[in-house]
Amino acid sequence: MAELITVARPYAKAAFQYASENDALAEWSEMLAFAAAVSKDEAMDRFLQNTKVSAEQKAEAFEKVCADKLNQPGKNFVSMLVQNKRLAALSEIAELYEQLKSQKEQSVDVEITSAFPLTDEQANKLAGSLKHKLGRDVNFTTSVDKSLLGGVLVHAGDMVIDASVRGKLAKLAEKLNS
Repeated sequence: MAELITVARPYAKAAFQYASENDALAEWSEMLAFAAAVSKDEAMDRFLQNTKVSAEQKAEAFEKVCADKLNQPGKNFVSMLVQNKRLAALSEIAELYEQLKSQKEQSVDVEITSAFPLTDEQANKLAGSLKHKLGRDVNFTTSVDKSLLGGVLVHAGDMVIDASVRGKLAKLAEKLNS
């Protein structure tokens, strides 16, 4: 997977630079997310892996499936990925693009997982604390995982804050066993 990210990085940077220069960050974000979803489709993946189909045919078919979701620069980008046999990296390209976009916009996407559903007040209070700690605007989503027993697990980029009962019990067990 690290290899795919290495391959994806220059494409993500190029897409980000183009989108940034053309004031189209949100548009490119939507196009890349949609194209990445299309590339993950099983039938599309089988078609793209078919060695009997030319790169031009693959690009044309991919563009037809994406139809009006891609503008001309987006179609050119996908065509370039197909020509360079890099379409498999599209999901990673989209993910890296979003990271670059978040850095520019001084925001971060945060996934808050709790043992029980959070009220809006609790989620907003937690988001406010994270905004202060991270120094960025926070775009958060919440989910429930009853196996946490209590507390929350926060994912913000590559940072993880484990304030769950399960995590604290695991740390305690580790200390007792050492």
